[in-house]
Amino acid sequence: MAKKRNRSDETTFLGVKSNPFVFIPSLIIVIVLISITLFVGKPMSIWFAAIQKTVSHTVGWFYILLLNLLLFFALFLGYGKFGRVRIGGKNAIPEFSLKAWFAMLFSAGMGIGILFWSVAEPISHFNDNPLLRDTSTVVDRAKSAMGLTFLHWGIHVWALYAVVALALAYFTFNRKLPLTIRSLFQPLLGKAIYGKWGDTIDIISVVATLFGLATSLGLGVQQVNAGLGYLFGVENSVFVQILLIIAITAAATMSLVFGLDKGIKLVSEWNMRFAIIMLVFMLLVGPTIFLLKAFIQNIGHYTTVFFEQSMWTEAYQSVINKKSWQSSWTIFYWGWWISWSPFVGIFIARISKGRTFREFILGVLLVPTLFTFLWMTVFGGSALYQELLGNHAISEAVNNNVSTSIYYLLEQYPFASISSGLAIILVIGFFITSSDSGSFVVDTLTSGGRHDAPKGQKIFWASMEGAIAGVLLIGGGLVALQTAALLIAIPFAVLLLLICYSFYKALSEDFEN
Repeated sequence: MAKKRNRSDETTFLGVKSNPFVFIPSLIIVIVLISITLFVGKPMSIWFAAIQKTVSHTVGWFYILLLNLLLFFALFLGYGKFGRVRIGGKNAIPEFSLKAWFAMLFSAGMGIGILFWSVAEPISHFNDNPLLRDTSTVVDRAKSAMGLTFLHWGIHVWALYAVVALALAYFTFNRKLPLTIRSLFQPLLGKAIYGKWGDTIDIISVVATLFGLATSLGLGVQQVNAGLGYLFGVENSVFVQILLIIAITAAATMSLVFGLDKGIKLVSEWNMRFAIIMLVFMLLVGPTIFLLKAFIQNIGHYTTVFFEQSMWTEAYQSVINKKSWQSSWTIFYWGWWISWSPFVGIFIARISKGRTFREFILGVLLVPTLFTFLWMTVFGGSALYQELLGNHAISEAVNNNVSTSIYYLLEQYPFASISSGLAIILVIGFFITSSDSGSFVVDTLTSGGRHDAPKGQKIFWASMEGAIAGVLLIGGGLVALQTAALLIAIPFAVLLLLICYSFYKALSEDFEN
């Protein structure tokens, strides 16, 4: 039987206290992967494209099924017999206010992505959408474009995060286990979670977190570069993006060193303030009445086609067309969100003590989803409005360089320079919160669940995140980022099914007792 480890089993490695059975293998895997990408060079981009196609074809259906199962399980947790269970016990009190809680979970859970894709995705679906017929009107194209965008950014994403986060919070604050992914398997593995099985689970979680996060950081830095090029004529190149990664990662590290309350919380709240300012600005200078009407109609369309599109696997189209539209969209998103789930799950669990299951599920599923839908409607809807008027400047920008799309949108409306500058600040802010939140999580995993990982370790993993993002950009750009998310998600997707069973088993045991 495996021996339970405690802090006396920790060693000092690279100047930081860690669990060496997780820290060292995780570091080796990351170094090997990024070294191969660097040494092989340009041919890696071809390999990344081929792997992306293969993974989407073979496991895409599983990702789609999994996300639907997790949604039903999340609703069961919140509105079934366990809904009144409180994280931390009956007398637990929330550590953070609702406002701070929403700000932190939203900044960690979405952040950079909604800025990168809020314009580019609706426009892309408007111009290329396999669900449309040849006889579809521009109105049909616009409605379907927003429906698919809502699918990729909607309730499925937050259900995934909610299940992982709620399970982690329960095992950590109610069962008093370390805040690591291995703890979720205690009902199945018993004391073996403190041995090699538990180490393997945490290693998978660390690597998934690092590469899933690197995908977002890579997208974010491309958009910062595009914004600086738009405003100040800065060259749009991988070299500039690497310099930006170094600079912004340094800022993220400073935030991380200040800790959860003074650093991450503060930046998250300011991010939300800037996001709301930008959202209101776009709503006012854009086609306001159209956007308000579109928000309601978009939600109606999303709910109407919800079951059909959420379970659509492109089975028949792929036979006829011999190509997969979903590989670059739905399957990529599901893989990206799955690879993010250890990171987002641990972070949300850490900030959610004191809330009931029902309050947690309602808050995590509903509030971020509605805010994201409003954001996508305001920015994506404003872009579609220009398309409906016959202005194709944004479509051209999307075709030429996806990361520039939001700046070309802002150019169509008043005060473009000011709003573009605000967009850059917001991307940098989300980059910082994603980076330091991710480092916080990796610190926790590699130090055996410590909540007080030393500063040296925080700096080390924040630097590694930036390095991975930079290497993926060098090795294949956007395709490399997408492929990394898809590949890393495969082992963790299997773990997610086991997590659901283990969590239900633990709740059943505790509820009956």
